[in-house]
Parts: sequence; structure tokens; C-alpha cells
Amino acid sequence: MSQQATEQMYGHYIGGEWRDDDGDTFESRNPATGETLATFRRGTVDDVDAALAAAENASEEWRSLSYIDRAEYLWDIYHELRERHEELGEIVSKECGKEISEGKADVTEAWHMVEWAAGNARHPHGDVVPSEVAGKDAYMRRKPRGVIGCITPWNFPVAIPFWHMAIALVEGNTVVWKPAEQTPWCGQIIAEMMDDAGIPEGVFNMVQGFGDAGAAITEDDRVDTVLFTGSAEVGHEISGKVGGEPGKLAACEMGGKNGIVVTEEADLDIAVHSAIMSSFKTTGQRCVSSERLIVHTDVYDEFKDRFVDIAEDVSVGDPLEDDTFMGPAIEADHVEKIRQHNELAREEGAEVLVDRFELEESEIPDGSDAGHWVGPFVYEIDYDSDLRCLQEECFGPHVALIEYEGDIERALEIHNDTPYGLAGAIISEDYRQLHAFRDRAEIGLAYANLPCIGAEVQLPFGGVKKSGNGYPSAREAIEAVTERTAWTMNNSKEIEMAQGLSADITTSED
Repeated sequence: MSQQATEQMYGHYIGGEWRDDDGDTFESRNPATGETLATFRRGTVDDVDAALAAAENASEEWRSLSYIDRAEYLWDIYHELRERHEELGEIVSKECGKEISEGKADVTEAWHMVEWAAGNARHPHGDVVPSEVAGKDAYMRRKPRGVIGCITPWNFPVAIPFWHMAIALVEGNTVVWKPAEQTPWCGQIIAEMMDDAGIPEGVFNMVQGFGDAGAAITEDDRVDTVLFTGSAEVGHEISGKVGGEPGKLAACEMGGKNGIVVTEEADLDIAVHSAIMSSFKTTGQRCVSSERLIVHTDVYDEFKDRFVDIAEDVSVGDPLEDDTFMGPAIEADHVEKIRQHNELAREEGAEVLVDRFELEESEIPDGSDAGHWVGPFVYEIDYDSDLRCLQEECFGPHVALIEYEGDIERALEIHNDTPYGLAGAIISEDYRQLHAFRDRAEIGLAYANLPCIGAEVQLPFGGVKKSGNGYPSAREAIEAVTERTAWTMNNSKEIEMAQGLSADITTSED
């Protein structure tokens, strides 16, 4: 599929074939311009049923292959992602609105994940575990769970699908995937790569569509694990339903109300740089974006002045231009959601420092009046645990400055006072403060003297509390898509039991 907008209709990839059945359609639109990029079939329950049947039928043969044989299919995809880096980066930016360096980084992250998953096929798997009986060998082995249902978000439309699917496939599972309805073009390209790589029919399946198609995947008894990345609302609904089904697992990575603590010992150059990156990259539309800046009173005024100066001037524009820092929001409904969060902060007593929600006409690129443009919104507010604006995720360039007095204990109290627990950062030159944050911040991703964005595929990724259960990353994702078997083998001619349990068999004649 080329970079140009097209009038061709695109369907689903099921059982090794492209399906374009009659039915409802939907369009992929460029969020910067509003133009139609391509048109897609909207998946139905019947489409999901066919995809799950194909995945189930392919499961036994696929799992019978060696790790290395399964990984061989992914190496072609790895090379294609690298060779098409520039092209695919532009497609990501066109379809989801991320500025071009982020679009390219999305593709780079995808090939890093494929490289990790395929390379891991040749690494040791399982463990040799000591037995207390000398004549026994004990092992921990893993086997695939079966059919994996993958639901992925629009803001990382190439990287996150491979976070889910590369590991699931190498570990011997088959996949049914629903891309986000906002980024079906990226989904189409990934499916084409899978097809070009020759992955056996039924092993990988893609159904385009909306939440009803995703629900049909997650609720089906044939799905052994659901891998979900997206909103807390949807993720908690999935977890609630799947968690009650014996033998079925939901691995959900959701949102955050992430914070950055700037202590009295902070280097303010690093602090301001990290806060700007964390708050406004991807127009604040990352699950790890910071919406709370918790700043010590000794450095608060200087930090505020410097942060506000940059927020007032940060470049919003065409995501394909190199000098753009923030692109558009993903869609009109999300712009409205951001507006409502900004208004909520005002209603709860915020002192607004920067309000670029409605951009000046001169800031909107030529020919892009139909785009979904929004700029930074920055406010200061006295900390109060009951404030909704400090508790609810906006998922946009909506940032609260909170001044605190006292030691790192007070900063941590404020930082942890949120139902979420995904990402956060501390800026300080005092190693004791850094270690206190590392050990006591209630988050899955902690950073020191860095932005709270920028995950690497080989590190754990995921949160605690309302943010999820920490599965969607390289090594940890293996936990979600495999079952563990404790395998114990007797090498002796006699049976000897652990814990001193008698192996003698007695009868009534004895």
C-alpha cells in the first residue's frame, strides 16, 4: 500500500487470505488536514468468528515448530521495517498526527521489538531447578497458551502491535488482531508484511473495525489471552470480564496521571527540558505523558517562569515538518475531551498560565483548517486530593503545576495520590531523593533526571493500580502468552519423595 491516498477498499486478513465482504465501511483520515487516506471494511462478529476459527485451526501445527523456525518468519519483517523506515514513518505521522521524528521512532521501536523477539528464540528458555531428591531432575518449561487476541491503540500504531504480536508468535501462539479504528492504514501495512513474510495461513489474522469487533475477540472462549493497550475504561471492562473466566488471562496496559517531581536539589535546565518533553510530545497523547508537575517551593517560581515561556512558544504545526514539536490531536471527539478537562480545571479553581487550546489562525498550517488542532494548556493549582483535575487522565497537552513544601516524603505523598500508577520522574542532584522516589513511587516506569517518556523494548513496561498489570513488554509479555509447567523426572530405579514423605506401599496383609 503506497503513501498516497487511495480509493481502493481494504478488507481483513483471515486464514492467509484477504477478505473484502460487503458491509459497512469506515475511513482513515489525516488528523492534520481531515483528508481521507483510505477506506476499510468494518469488521463484524462473523469476521471475528472466521478469524478465530482460522487461528484455532492453525494453532497445533504452528506450536509444533521450533522457536527458531517460528522466528525465521519475523526476520523478513525486521528487514522490511528497517528498509522502509522513512516511508513508514511518514505514514505514521500522516495517519495519527505525530511529528515526523516520532513517526520514525515508532517504526524503529517496532523493529527493535521484532529483533528482540526473534533473537530471543535462540536464547535459553526455562530453568533447571534443584530438587531435594538427588535422583530427580526438575525443570520449569513454557508452552504457548494458544490463541491470543490483540487490541492495540492509535498513538503507537506500528510499535505496539509488534510489542504484542512478535512475542506471541515466536512463543508459539496464533493471533487475532484488531488495530485501532483511527489507524487502519498502519494495520493494513503490518498485515501485508505478515503476508509477504509467508507466515502460515491462520497463524496471523487481522480484523479491522471498532469496539464491537474488539469485544467479539476478547469475549470469545477460543481466546486464551487478551493483550490490550488503551484506555482505562475499556481495559477495566476487559479485565473484569476476562478475569472471571477460568484459564483465561487479560494483560492490560492502560493510562496514567503521571507526575514529575522537581525537588529543591534539581538542575532546572534538566527539569524544564524533561517536563516539556513529557508534557507535550505526541501532543500529550501518550499513556506516559506527564499531566502533573510537582515542584518544590524553593525552585517553583523559576521553574514556572521557564516552563511557561516555552509552553507559550512551543511549535505546533504540520507533523511532516522537521521544525514541528506538536502535531494535531487524533480526532474531533478528542479535542472536545481535552476542552472539557481544561474547563474542569478552571471550575476547580485553577490559575491558568497558558491557554493555547484555540490556536491562532497563523499557527494552523495552510490547507489544514479541517485538522484537529490544539495547543498547550498549563495551570497552577493548590494540591487537594479531591480535585478531579488532578485525578482524571486527560490524554492531551493539559498540565498542572503543583507547589509543595517540605521533604521528599511530601512530594511522594502528592505524587502517589492518584488512582493510576504508570510512569513518573524525579529531577534531583541528591541521590537519597532519587532512591526514595525509586523505592516508593507507586509506578511501573520510574525515571531520574529524564522525561517520563521513552521506553525501551528490552525493559519492563507497565504500571500498577488503575494503570494495569505490567505485562506488555519484552520479557514480561512472555508471562502473558505462555503457561509454565514444572517438569520433574526420576532418574532412579526407586521412587523417593520430597519432604520425607514415605514411598512405601503397605497392604492389609502387612
